[in-house]
Amino acid sequence: MERSEILALMGELRLFGMRAAFDEIITTAVKRQHEPQRIVAGLLQAEINEKHARSIRYRLGIAKLPLAKDIEEFQFTATPINETLIRDLTGRDAPLNNCVVSILSSLMNSATRRLPSPGGSCCSTWSAVSMSRPR
Repeated sequence: MERSEILALMGELRLFGMRAAFDEIITTAVKRQHEPQRIVAGLLQAEINEKHARSIRYRLGIAKLPLAKDIEEFQFTATPINETLIRDLTGRDAPLNNCVVSILSSLMNSATRRLPSPGGSCCSTWSAVSMSRPR
């Protein structure tokens, strides 16, 4: 079976990870004289990796988390969010800062419906965030 036929079948079966990695895996396998099982394993691993990456991209898209925002850009006015607590949680820790801004933005997107209750997952998130932060 020709390369183009194999790639066409992979596309038809929606095996995009295998299709993308096919040339590299086959070239390496020929150079190093890998057994067929190892070639198949490499193709399967490439497919698993691609599906996992696609799943993460999909979930990030659904979450609609803002990218590249800073706590300084967040508008606390006219919100019930405690600005002092948030600034204390974020401090100067940039990754935590981005996480808190994402959570705040997500909360504000749903704020018109209902704010989370004090015992809800939001407070659990804040507790986990503040406990994990080095002092």
